[in-house]
Amino acid sequence: MAENWQVRGTYFEACNCAVACPCNFLSAPTEGECKVIVAWHVDEGQYGAVDLMGMNVALFAYSPGHMMQEKWKVALYTDERATQEQAEALATIFSGQGGGHLAALGPLIGEVLGVQSAPIEYHAEGTRRSVRVGRVAEAEVEALTGQGGMPVEVHNIPFTIVPDVPLVVAKSSRCRYDDYGMALNISDRNGYYSPFAYQA
Repeated sequence: MAENWQVRGTYFEACNCAVACPCNFLSAPTEGECKVIVAWHVDEGQYGAVDLMGMNVALFAYSPGHMMQEKWKVALYTDERATQEQAEALATIFSGQGGGHLAALGPLIGEVLGVQSAPIEYHAEGTRRSVRVGRVAEAEVEALTGQGGMPVEVHNIPFTIVPDVPLVVAKSSRCRYDDYGMALNISDRNGYYSPFAYQA
């Protein structure tokens, strides 16, 4: 029998598309391909009896074209502070193998480049979010300011990694990845952040 689980916390992403990323609106990437770094921080979470509070997870995904039409390559990174049980639980949840919202991404993935443990530093302060994944990845985004001095939000996006919440539209000050033969080093491109909640 599959374990019952639930996790909630905060997430952000940074990709090479212009702001706001057209992939979320079922359009093609602005530069013909999409490379995205996603990071999650678990404020509260359980996988069966395994406590996941405070754990971090990161994902790199590459789509060579329209994300709904081309198969992705992905790499998953779990928090090196995790015990073996916690690491297995995180990999199960955030790969989509444990069901829940992320399982819907499964048919879009063509190749899993790897799943590995790494030091992941996740920070959220005000309208800024940042992550560092060992030596292989780092990203930082800050919310765009809209009317009334408030962060720009988008609601009911048709394609998103986090359902049922508005996303804050952000812009990256850095977005770098270098692993599994994939490379990215850009800034001033699309980002999003929001709370997240997944369960199965």
